[in-house]
Amino acid sequence: MTSNTARTRFRRGFTALTLVLAALALGAPARAAMPLTPPPDHVVVDLVTVNGSGCPEGTAAVSLSQDATAFTVTYSAYLARVGPGAHATEFRRNCQLGLRVHVPQGFTYAVAKADYRGYASLARGARAVEQASYYFQGATPTARMRHDFTGPYDGDWQKTDSVGVAALAWARCGAFRDLNINTELRVARGTSRATATSLISMDSTDTSFSTLYHLAWKRC
Repeated sequence: MTSNTARTRFRRGFTALTLVLAALALGAPARAAMPLTPPPDHVVVDLVTVNGSGCPEGTAAVSLSQDATAFTVTYSAYLARVGPGAHATEFRRNCQLGLRVHVPQGFTYAVAKADYRGYASLARGARAVEQASYYFQGATPTARMRHDFTGPYDGDWQKTDSVGVAALAWARCGAFRDLNINTELRVARGTSRATATSLISMDSTDTSFSTLYHLAWKRC
């Protein structure tokens, strides 16, 4: 699949984009302009690096949607747990993705929204956290977006990172800078029984999970 030195390249055509009316602040701002539909050309998304205990080699993949409104990251081994049989380090899992988005000249992009889903099983008194940060290479990381869970909890979960449209910040025009996405899962025993097992995962019943990152576009 993908190693730290390998790249997975996806080329797709574009159709009209329905803008998402929420935005996640990223990277360095470009000149003021209104968001619009994707450019009528090809885009390339390179998965440059995959690092972390939540995404060992061969367990994460990225693909671009056909209409260029989003890209998806799929995991198959992203799980944090505590309890009998769990290693002392398993309470925390993380994954850092380095993605290079190549766009046609005269356009730039921002991540408008990020959707996360997974599964959690938390004993009464246990706690869990899913959090993420996003930044372009050479820029200051954004504040972490954090979502908390408390036990008892047993079922699927879905969370969205988004802020107002006015807060959009864009990749610098004409520069190919890696987009870094850092995610993390944590679980804590809290006041639950020492014999109880608690876990949280970015993983579905078919052993894979897709995180969807929505893109917005504008002219430079």
